[in-house]
Amino acid sequence: MSAVANDGGAPGRIIPPAPPTSDSRTFARGVQDLIEGLRTSELWLHLGWTDIKQRYKRSVLGPLWITIATGVTAVAMGILYGELFHQDIKTFLPYVLLGFIFWGFIETSILDGSVVFSTNEGLIKQLPAPISIHVYRVVWRSLIIFAHNIVIYAIVFAVFRPPVGWSGFLVVPAIILFALNATWATIVFGILSTRFRDIGQLLTTAVRLVFFMTPIIWSAKTLNAAGDSGSSKLRYVELNPMYHYLEIARGPLLGDHVAFYHWGVVLACTAVGWIAALLVMRNFRARVAYWV
Repeated sequence: MSAVANDGGAPGRIIPPAPPTSDSRTFARGVQDLIEGLRTSELWLHLGWTDIKQRYKRSVLGPLWITIATGVTAVAMGILYGELFHQDIKTFLPYVLLGFIFWGFIETSILDGSVVFSTNEGLIKQLPAPISIHVYRVVWRSLIIFAHNIVIYAIVFAVFRPPVGWSGFLVVPAIILFALNATWATIVFGILSTRFRDIGQLLTTAVRLVFFMTPIIWSAKTLNAAGDSGSSKLRYVELNPMYHYLEIARGPLLGDHVAFYHWGVVLACTAVGWIAALLVMRNFRARVAYWV
């Protein structure tokens, strides 16, 4: 409503109301975007599955190439490095295989997430929808690829019979944490890479480097067996967050005991990541359409 000012005997003058404050840069709008994106699940579920089909269009085996490529690579690397490090193939091959499967989920989430907005310029500018649908689309697509790859572990499990007990069900909360982390990573890296395109190239280089620094094709147990010098080296390995992510997901499926501090590190990284994601959504969500 307008206000009327009275300056003594002068006639009252109308004071216009203050312009409304924009709420586009608030945490509430960022959270609302995430919630609305979840409600439109039919859209991003369809888009994610379409991405997989388009990738293997006119292919005889279709998405099965995902499983074949991962299986051949993991088995070849497992046998090779098992011989080089003098590891028992019955335990080392499942170890390497699961490392490749879960690392594939991490790598796909980061690299595909970093280009999620720049590669969907047309949809973002023409489709009036929350930007979070593109985030969920990437995570859903990564889960589909993971589901294809985990079939390889079922075959290896039938052959080598790792001692998996009831603790194997701990892989379920581990996968949930993987999905939550993939979501915030896609939000943060996707939006920042849209503004600064060099970030995508840096992420590609960093992911390749971290792959060799993470116990995937080599085992951290070999460091424990190396005595005091091995223990000091293991401390450096534990500084790598990816080591803890793989431990909580791979350990239960190998029948290994997973120390609680691995879960603590992953939960802490998840919390910090989501704080960063909410900050990025708050400050830059509305600018994505102008940056693509």
